[in-house]
This record gives sequence, structure tokens and C-alpha cells, in this order.
Amino acid sequence: MPTVPLPPSAVPVPCPRRRWEAAASRVRRPALVLAVLATGAAVAQQALFACGFGDRVPGRQPWPFLLLAAPAWTVARPWAGRRAPAVLLRWADASRRVPAWAGALAVLAAAGAVWAALQDHEPLIGHEEAVYANKARSWRDGTPAAGWGEYRPPGLPALGRLALAVHDDVGALRAVALLLTLFTLAVTWWAAARWTTPRQAVLVTLLVLGGLGFLRRVPEFLNDIGATGLLLLVVVLLVRAQEAPGPLPLPAAAGAALAAFHLRYGVVGSLAGVALAAVLAYGPRAWAAQWRRLAVAGGVLLAGLVPHCVHAVHETGSPLGLLLDATDRANRSYPGDGLVYYLAVFPYRLAGDLGAVVMTAGLCRAAAAVRRLWRRRAPAAPDGSRPHDRRHAFLGLTAVLVPVVLGTATDGEPRFVYLPVVLLTILGVRHLAERAGRAARPLLAAVAVLAAVTVPATAQYVARVAMPRPMAQHASTVPVARELAEGRRPCLVVTAYEPETGWYSGCDAVTFAQYEARPRPAAGIRTSFVLYARGRLQPGRARLAELVGDRDVTVRVRETRGALGRATVITPR
Repeated sequence: MPTVPLPPSAVPVPCPRRRWEAAASRVRRPALVLAVLATGAAVAQQALFACGFGDRVPGRQPWPFLLLAAPAWTVARPWAGRRAPAVLLRWADASRRVPAWAGALAVLAAAGAVWAALQDHEPLIGHEEAVYANKARSWRDGTPAAGWGEYRPPGLPALGRLALAVHDDVGALRAVALLLTLFTLAVTWWAAARWTTPRQAVLVTLLVLGGLGFLRRVPEFLNDIGATGLLLLVVVLLVRAQEAPGPLPLPAAAGAALAAFHLRYGVVGSLAGVALAAVLAYGPRAWAAQWRRLAVAGGVLLAGLVPHCVHAVHETGSPLGLLLDATDRANRSYPGDGLVYYLAVFPYRLAGDLGAVVMTAGLCRAAAAVRRLWRRRAPAAPDGSRPHDRRHAFLGLTAVLVPVVLGTATDGEPRFVYLPVVLLTILGVRHLAERAGRAARPLLAAVAVLAAVTVPATAQYVARVAMPRPMAQHASTVPVARELAEGRRPCLVVTAYEPETGWYSGCDAVTFAQYEARPRPAAGIRTSFVLYARGRLQPGRARLAELVGDRDVTVRVRETRGALGRATVITPR
């Protein structure tokens, strides 16, 4: 029987989906091997750091193995169509017997333990800490506020003033840092519990604590962590204003924004990013519908800014003078170099290995929510969006816009963008829980165990790698400053390390450039010029001779064990 050729339309064509599945099946086994090896390497290095053997890790720093393992696990998908092993399910069920509030308290206790342990590795107060500490002590007993500038906010020195009234030492100031850390972690758990589940919120809080950028600043007397908690409170209240409208959320958000502003002026950029994200996610009409409540919140905000504006006009002649002065002092090479920095360090240097994976998942969650809102194709809600899409879009847009605004206006540092880290971690934990399906419980339990190991591992890395460098500098500056504290005469120290020198000497302290610009001190004030063999921002011999003038001087040379080397103290008679 002759063969009748089939028409072209009847010739079977391989399905693109089947071709993709066939290609994927060929790479799943190698991907699984890579995922297991990379995950094992990540766990091993965290265990080494946690046990104090970080020196045995190449480079003495944790490597982002999980950023390699995460896509490999996604390709391998060993859990697809299968139930999780019974052992893992029993283990996850056992962990669920612990109340969520107990897990939250355990994370706060871990934060206190890490804070206490790191104090022994960084007992001396640092450069930025000393600026606020000097102002706090100045308000207490009139000691000169060395290093202070009016462009700095008064909130942290005010808290430091209260702490010094209880006990006059560095430990009291560092206790304020602990309270601010506990406050921010508590707000993080509360916000995450509202948007995920209380148990997932414990995991979010643990991941934030174990983040490399966050944990580095936990023991220090700085305002960034406390300001993050207040900014997160603003975000929570704005979400509540849309999801459960009432008379209090918007005015309360204005009050939290004021508290954050007086604690750290740099939150203006973060608040601008939050406001822009709120308009983009919820739409102008949604906010215009609450114009009366917005007017009340605006009145609260303006009333709270009156003292600052009056002070700014007195100091600079403009209500925005102090903010512009702070922006001009940003240590940037060109406009936008902060944004380049954030792009370079995202996400690993902000949150560490495990936190980077969760943040990336959160970014994917936010992108999906924004895409659905843009296309309006999801059928689960009357406006075409799925439940909570607007909230997730708001959180994700905030996490993206805050670094963009800050990176454009100022220089970049991890401590400036803690809010995006927290928001993406919340979104990431929820994304992992929903995408894992039946494997969600053992997956989150495994992440929690690794996060619990990451906290002491990161603390060991901070103690052994990050802290020795500033402590080596303090080993040069602090002994010299304490020698200058001898005598009761009013004193002035001219040095490139003015805040810490002022704290440990009790003298007023200025930089060489500031000394050149200000009137010469009165005759009764003992002035000393301090230079170091390997110091920075120091004048040459000719310029130093002009600063000293033709006065007779006493020169003392002191050998130090610190990184700055030999100190030379020149005191005109």
C-alpha cells in the first residue's frame, strides 16, 4: 500500500515545554551535586567561624557559597513531587512546639549576648562614637564637645546624656546602643509577624541579627540601628493606613518619622524613598481619599520640625541649612558613587551569605508583585491584583528606592540601608515559605538552624577581622590622649583624630584645617599639636611651622604600639 505523505500541519512538532523539561532533566543531577557541595561548604565555614577557627578559612572571611547553591537547588528541585523525609518533618514539628514569643525572646537574648561579647574586643570608643559621646558629656558637665558639628542630630547625645547621669563611662553609652538594637529587633519581629506568621517573624529577626552589616554596628554607640527601627515603624503604619484606615496610623507615622529625624538627619532620604514607594504602590487616589488624615499628619510633622528649623535659621540662615551642610560633608568622589557602592555590595556585604539568598528571594517576590500590579491580570482581587500585592510592592519599592535616593545624595555605607535589608528579608522568608509548598516547614527549619549558627560565626568574624583594625589605631591615639589629660588647665589638641582624642583627654580638639580657620586660642589655654608617623590629613613641616608660629615649643616623642606608629606632641609655651 503506498505511503501517503502527511500534510505539513499534521507533522508532529516537539513541544517547547517538553524540550525544556528534557534539557532540564539532563542538568538536574549535576545541579544537585553542585547544590549539595556548595551548601556543605557554606555550613562548614560557618561552623569554623562559630567555633573560632575562622583563620583556617581561605582569606579569613566567609565566602558566598549559598549564592551559588541557591540557583543550583532551584534547578535540581529534588523535592518536586515528593514529600519531605519523615525525619525532617518530625524535626520541624518538634520546633513548632516552642512558642513564637519564646523564639523572639531567644533572639533578643542572643543579641544581648553578642553585644556583651563584642565589648571585650572593642573596649575603646571609636571615631564616630566619640563625636556623640563628647556632646553628651558636654551637656552633662560642660566638657568641650570635640568633633561636634551643628549638622549632627541631637537625639543620640540626649540619650547619652541620660546614660552618663547613671554611670560615667563608655559602658553606659554602649548600653544605649544595646537598647536601640533590642528596640529595632522587636519592631522587626512585630512587623514581620503582621505580614507573615509569628514563627516566620522569629526567623526574619534572626536573619537580620546575623547579617554582616548589621552585627558589625551592634556594639557601637551610633544612631543607625535605632533610626532603622523608627523607619520600619513608619512603614508599618503606612501599610495599616491603607489596609485598616483609621484616625491614628498617619499621625502616628508622622510622630515616628520625627523621632527618626531627630535621631539621625540622614533619614530624610529614606523617608523620601518611603513616600515615593507609597504613592507608586497604592496610587495617588488611595492617599487623596484620606486627605483629612494626611493634613493632620502633615500638621504633626510641621509642628515637630519647628525647633529644628528655628535652630537651622539661627546657625545657617536657612531652614534647610543644616541638612544641606550634612549632605555637603558626605565623603563621596562624585554624585552617585554611593549608588555604585550599593550595587557593588548587594546583597552579600549587606546581609552575609544566608541573608543574601533570602534578600534575593525577597527581591523576586517584590518584582512579581509589581509586575502583577502593572499588568492587572491576576483575578484574585477586584482591581486585578492578588491579595497583599500592593503591600509587597510597597515594601519592595521602598527597599529599592531608599538606596537609590541615599546613594545619589550621599556616600554609601551598609549602616545607611538597614531598612531595605529588613524589608527584603521579610519578603524573602514569605517567598520561600510559599514557593516551597509541602517542604516549607523543613526548609524554614533548616534555614533557622543555619541562621542560628551564622550569628556566632558573624560575631567571631567581626571580633577577629573587622575590629582589630580600628583597635590598632586606638592603641596609638588613646595613650597620647590620656597623657594630655594631665593638669587642670583648659586645653586644646590639634590632631587628625580629634573626637577620640577629645574624649580620652577631656580637652577640646580640632583638626589642623579647623585650627587654621578659627581665631587663635587665648593665652591661658594649653595648645598641643599631635602628629603620628603614619597619620592621615597632617600638614608638612613648612605648614606646621606656620601653624605653630615663632613661639618656643616643647617637643615630646612617644613610641606607641598602635598602627599609627610614633607620636610627636608639640606644645607651645
